[in-house]
Amino acid sequence: MESSGIPVADLKGIGPKTAAALQRLGIFTADDLIRHYPHRFDFYPAVSGVGSAADEEVQAFYAAPAATLTVVRRGRFVMTSGILLDESGKIRVVWYNMPYLKSSILPGKRRVFCGRVRRKNGALVLEQPRIFSAENYREISSRPVPVYPLTEGIRNSVFVKAVREALGRTPAIRDWLPEEERVTCGLLEEDAAIRAIHAPSDMEEFERARRRIVFDEFFRFLAGVRNLRKAAESVPSPYRMETARAEKACRALFPFRFTGAQERAAAEIAADLSSGRVMNRLIQGDVGSGKTAVAATALCTAFYNGWQSAVMVPTELLARQHFKTLTGLFSGADRVPRILLLTGSMKESEKVTAREKIRRHEADIVVGTHALIQDSVEFSCLSLIVADEQHRFGVFQRAALSAKGNRPHVLVMSATPIPRTLAVILYGDLDISVIDELPSGRIPVKNAVISREDRPRALLHIRREIEKGHQAYIVCPLVEADELTSGENVTDYSAALAQTFRGIASVGCLHGKMKESEKQRVMSDFLENKIDILVSTTVVEVGVDVPNATVMMIENAERFGLASLHQLRGRVGRSAFQSYCIFVQGKKTEQSEKRLNLLAHSNDGFEIAAQDLKMRGPGDLFGAEQSGELTFGLGDIYNDYSVLKLAREVLDRTGGAFLPPDTGKASLVTL
Repeated sequence: MESSGIPVADLKGIGPKTAAALQRLGIFTADDLIRHYPHRFDFYPAVSGVGSAADEEVQAFYAAPAATLTVVRRGRFVMTSGILLDESGKIRVVWYNMPYLKSSILPGKRRVFCGRVRRKNGALVLEQPRIFSAENYREISSRPVPVYPLTEGIRNSVFVKAVREALGRTPAIRDWLPEEERVTCGLLEEDAAIRAIHAPSDMEEFERARRRIVFDEFFRFLAGVRNLRKAAESVPSPYRMETARAEKACRALFPFRFTGAQERAAAEIAADLSSGRVMNRLIQGDVGSGKTAVAATALCTAFYNGWQSAVMVPTELLARQHFKTLTGLFSGADRVPRILLLTGSMKESEKVTAREKIRRHEADIVVGTHALIQDSVEFSCLSLIVADEQHRFGVFQRAALSAKGNRPHVLVMSATPIPRTLAVILYGDLDISVIDELPSGRIPVKNAVISREDRPRALLHIRREIEKGHQAYIVCPLVEADELTSGENVTDYSAALAQTFRGIASVGCLHGKMKESEKQRVMSDFLENKIDILVSTTVVEVGVDVPNATVMMIENAERFGLASLHQLRGRVGRSAFQSYCIFVQGKKTEQSEKRLNLLAHSNDGFEIAAQDLKMRGPGDLFGAEQSGELTFGLGDIYNDYSVLKLAREVLDRTGGAFLPPDTGKASLVTL
């Protein structure tokens, strides 16, 4: 695409505050703006009569208040309510924390009120409706309305107008994909796709636009991975290691025998380390399969050979957990490595001391977050990098860490079981070791699929587990209530649950919109058993081990992919206690019943992943319905598997003779 370097501040309607908010999203130019795609579309219903109001439906009524609205205040709680009338009947309307509406929504003046109808105390109520003039509503209801992932300080309506302005000032895009290839693949032109993704006339046009953009994302990523593979092939290693003595010493530290799958993975790693070429290997295994133990043998080998190693993880809490685990493991060794922790929240003086120890080789194993790849960190002899939860790091972030040493070995770990055919495409720069066997003696998680009507029984079960001294997770698909999207949300759910469990259990709240420091505090409190029930979005999908947590309850489970649900289930079952996973089904369909029943009857992540690939439908386009794990801008490896294969075929056929511009952006993709 031809770059439109127009600063966003120069676009009509963008003031300094809005420009600053856009910059927090990484949007500096008009080109950045039009590359920031909607994460869902709202569909505004046709206007109907109040007399046709139906429970749990999103509806729009052209009506007027029968009288001046009433405002009731109870502490911080404010409720504004009234009666809406039209020719067909009347309905009660309620807004929360919007007292100013009393003076602006006047009796007898008709407007369009659009929101969700709910049954309260036997009567239908229109809750928190949005208000439009008849003219404005005709405009927004004529086509799907894009909703963008945003940040504080910018409204969706402002963003929509800014995108429209940016598109108007962007010249026609010259397609990087040759016409012959584009026609053969049945793809839209890039210019048409970029414009249609923001303002499709209907969902069919949206899906065609999305398919082209997803193809570009996958092609760019695969080209980057292909280049990495070429660069890494047969690269000689300055760190050729003797492995037998170190592995024997490390094995003696474990109070258990390795499974057959662990033995195979450890042998493959040992062969790489002693081969004289640089190792680039992925350990893929289910939650609890023992990947960390296998990685520890590699860390021990590097130490016994006199060299440094680094362990990089996505969060500080996980870094501290790994530091504690490795320190405890190696404390009983004949030769004890010096293990050091480096994270962004450490005091500057502590970081200076840590960096100096790393530079002088006064640290043998360094555990940290992205702080490890900062320019100020210099290793003396970095021979091995272990990247845990590898999907949280970009492929090229691994490369950045590799640049810290002189061609170090790289070992990455993923707890996301995916079919091997898919793994070969996504991890094309890596050799793959699969740990497909769980340690003996592990107590399987008990699963149950229930309806919303059975929720009181599930909460009673959680109460009984808490009375035993255990803890529970409850996962919701939304952060806050959305009048046009059904589903439980963390904010309201945690508040209601705190009332239900008042005097019985403490309830915590966790979601992605919270500041990082606040998220870390909440997870620390949960780990230390200061919180009994943690209500969260899928941010807990990958996190620290909380062995005391024995219940995972997932609301609106039908909205999540099987891979994501299996990852969430993996948060429990990490101790000798019997653990439980409860899938609460909101909207029942034949497809969702089939998928959830598969989970209820299987704890095998690889089998579930294979079925997920088969069962995903083309309608699973947005948000929580995606896997939540291996994410691109718009693409989803499960929903868009056919497009991923197409991109791979075109790349193989053409040998990379042409590439999308800014191929380096593949470094931003997190896997």
